[in-house]
Amino acid sequence: MIRLFQRFRYHILVFFSVIGPGFITAVVDNDAGGIYTYSQAGAKYGYLPLWTLLPITLLLIVTQEMCSRMGAVTGKGLSDLIREEFGLRTTFAMMAALVAANLTNVMANFAGIASSLELFHISRYISVPIGAVLVWLLVVKGTYERVEKVFLLATLAYVGYIISGILVKPDWREAALYSVRPVLMLEPGYLTMLIGMVGTSVAPWMQFYLQAAIVEKGISAKDYKQSRVEVIVGCVVMTVIAFFIIVACAGAIWSNGPRDIKDAADAALGLKPFGPYAFLLFAGGLFNASLFAACILPLSTSYTVCEGLGFEAGVNRTFSEAPIFYGLFTFLIVAGAGVILLPGFPLVKMILFSQVLNGVLLPFVLIFMILLVNKPRLMKEWTNSHGYNVVAWVAVAVMIGLTLALVGITVKDLLQI
Repeated sequence: MIRLFQRFRYHILVFFSVIGPGFITAVVDNDAGGIYTYSQAGAKYGYLPLWTLLPITLLLIVTQEMCSRMGAVTGKGLSDLIREEFGLRTTFAMMAALVAANLTNVMANFAGIASSLELFHISRYISVPIGAVLVWLLVVKGTYERVEKVFLLATLAYVGYIISGILVKPDWREAALYSVRPVLMLEPGYLTMLIGMVGTSVAPWMQFYLQAAIVEKGISAKDYKQSRVEVIVGCVVMTVIAFFIIVACAGAIWSNGPRDIKDAADAALGLKPFGPYAFLLFAGGLFNASLFAACILPLSTSYTVCEGLGFEAGVNRTFSEAPIFYGLFTFLIVAGAGVILLPGFPLVKMILFSQVLNGVLLPFVLIFMILLVNKPRLMKEWTNSHGYNVVAWVAVAVMIGLTLALVGITVKDLLQI
């Protein structure tokens, strides 16, 4: 009994020593764009889209687990491995597309900062510059351990969405029913919404950031079992948050008449009739998620590009040791925040364009991941099993089909704007 308790305590201690990369990556996936997508799903279609969360969770776990395993076993980031195994030209093309897509996503998150604080009558000309400075100082002046602790603390604010969903008092019977009952309609808007939910949950930047963070944290193959649990827990938490965002908007908005919302802040306003706390928690969650993602996305991009092109990278390095890493990080923040302050900038078109780039890039990233994780020279005994490969390739096939459909629909929408 004592030995059993000691083993249990050991595994718990190891789990908390490796927690960070997987949990942070999955939770931050609910950024301003993700919150808008889930809010729109609940406001327009009520509880019907809830069934997609189970397959989305499976897809997310499969892709995230492979990346974290590669990072722990090889000690190298994903872009680093792609460059070594597939050449610099392929890597450069992928990096260029990733920078373009992530820059527009950074813009969307600074827009989330602006819109969430405008609900409290704080001008974007105050909130966006202050937010940009805070993001820059946190990463440039901090160490990896300090930055990770701040990120983990920020994940706690997502509890606000769970509380908001409860305060709205939705129809829990309907929510439970449609969580396990697939509903498919051939309505273009519904199909677009389903594809968007998958697209916002499994993004190219997540794979690169997770593997780079695993490497920088120093997680090795011997610690990987606990790291794997952490990755899975993060994916499940992401799904729970998405569930409550949909449920909150279904109970507060859809139940009074289905409608489109213009942004995530509009969803927060829809919760006002249910009391100040539901509104405040949802709006505060939007601000936290936007600021959180405004840190992670530029950081992920800098890691990816520098690893892929062979430059020094890492939060533990100084500006003089990794000038390209910090220079790109600074550029993405300045550009992303600066655009939000320009009057009349076509932000919606840029967000749609980023979805197209993500859709084009994601299938290539997933294929490279599976090819790499099955190389015995790289992974030794940690390659995928036959059964896992079947699941992985099916997941990739589903993602390719959905993202290609998303590209087609988004291009059509762009042409109509």
